[in-house]
Amino acid sequence: MKIHCLLKSLVTVASLSAATHGALAQDTVKVGMVMPLTGALAAAGKQVVAGARFYMSQHGDTVAGKKLELIVRDDATVFDVGKRFIQELIVNDKVNIIAGGITGDLLASAALITEAKKPTVIMLASTSTLIEKSPYFVRTSCTLAQSSAVVADWAVQQGLAKVVTFVTDFSPGHEAEATFKGRYLTAGGQIIEQIRIPLQNPDFAPFLQRARDANPQAIFAFVPSAQAGTLVKQFTERGMDKAGIKLIGPGDIADDELLPSMGDVMLGTITAHFYSAAHPSPMNKAFVAAFQKDQGVRPNFMVVSGYDGMHLIYEALRKSNGVTDGDTLVAAMRGTTWESPRGPTSIDQKGDVVHNIYMRTIEKVGGELFNIEFKTFEAVKNPQVAVQ
Repeated sequence: MKIHCLLKSLVTVASLSAATHGALAQDTVKVGMVMPLTGALAAAGKQVVAGARFYMSQHGDTVAGKKLELIVRDDATVFDVGKRFIQELIVNDKVNIIAGGITGDLLASAALITEAKKPTVIMLASTSTLIEKSPYFVRTSCTLAQSSAVVADWAVQQGLAKVVTFVTDFSPGHEAEATFKGRYLTAGGQIIEQIRIPLQNPDFAPFLQRARDANPQAIFAFVPSAQAGTLVKQFTERGMDKAGIKLIGPGDIADDELLPSMGDVMLGTITAHFYSAAHPSPMNKAFVAAFQKDQGVRPNFMVVSGYDGMHLIYEALRKSNGVTDGDTLVAAMRGTTWESPRGPTSIDQKGDVVHNIYMRTIEKVGGELFNIEFKTFEAVKNPQVAVQ
């Protein structure tokens, strides 16, 4: 009899423990973030993570009655590693939401994400066609097509009739090149040379000499932001700026965080992008001041992508009253509009981000370099791009 009572008590305790564990699990929303924290794109991944964590520090880790847990994994800028981590987060960690990083990881994992019905907020990748690879993909970063198309329009308006395209040889570079080329040629411009540079350990010097020999009015350039300082330095060392050749491109070549260390060689560089630390809205001024106080550096566009990505997750959970199934959350994310440090922002019914694109020139203000906005293209959607 005593043994029977003891067994009955143990079963009761085990049941209560399981019920308590289940209740706790239901009260926690897990967000699995796979970002490049080492490797060629480490700077970008670290900035996105910093933005996401900064949002949580400002808004708390509880939303719609649920505690939000952020689980971060480093893919080391290797696609196979990223795919493995996404699979482990879904299968082993039972995450409710994926925070997506680089294009290769997400392309490799799209079928798995779709099968598992995991909402995936793309906070870094900028490849336009990526959004079409899963109905569970939603983007808060940008597409290179958005800014590249705007640069092409602006170049034509300025009478820049002969351009060399100069891009890193991977999918974002191909997209920037294809978008600019399509818009620019249609408007009557002439591409006199197309140059692609390797992603790993590039030496820009021979490629820049080739560009100069083509005698363009401007070079349309896209390289990862961490390499931009070297590009611009070698551009000026060859006297290309003094020869009257303009350096234009998407905002990656004028990263707000890196600008203070790039030096005056950056002055006059013209870019198009969705965010500048000098964006004059009251919200952005407060955001920049708070982030600098917390992190010791200014925020850049990747910080804002992570910050807005977490905002979208929080808003979707509020709309769904904490329901975390994939279809409900994705439906809640689509159509969301908000005021971001970048300006008015929304998610369209395809899941892609719609935001202003600003033409900027680098100027010195108070002894520091900033991207100063001088023209706004409002509510720019993701154009359709055939990447070659």
